[in-house]
Amino acid sequence: METVNPYHFVTNCISGKWKMTILHHIHHYGKIRFNETKKTLHVSEKVLSQQLKELTRDGLVERIQYNTIPLKVEYILTPLGEDLIPALDILYIWSVRRMAELDLPIDPDAFEVHADKKYEDQLMSIMERYMKKIPRE
Repeated sequence: METVNPYHFVTNCISGKWKMTILHHIHHYGKIRFNETKKTLHVSEKVLSQQLKELTRDGLVERIQYNTIPLKVEYILTPLGEDLIPALDILYIWSVRRMAELDLPIDPDAFEVHADKKYEDQLMSIMERYMKKIPRE
């Protein structure tokens, strides 16, 4: 059997434009439903479906189907998915700091779903700076 580099393995599990966002979204809300998530994240149906299938295949997300009419499906994190959240938090914090250093625009929605104290403690000055740049309606 061919050996696998652990970094390549984890990258394969969480790579894809939306996978880390989906994992955090499920963590933040406890569970997600497909159509709500598609609207919230502004991701195409095809991409969201594929990313959820891959996350499910890799054991990070569980798909729960309720036999109701209309059919109801929810996605939750598995214990393996929950285990990844601290690592994703570290990557998020590192990314926001680096983007701020480079003066790159940061999606304000990223701050909305990362409003927990653990993020504020690390990123308050950056969050405040970027929130001031957002035009208020």
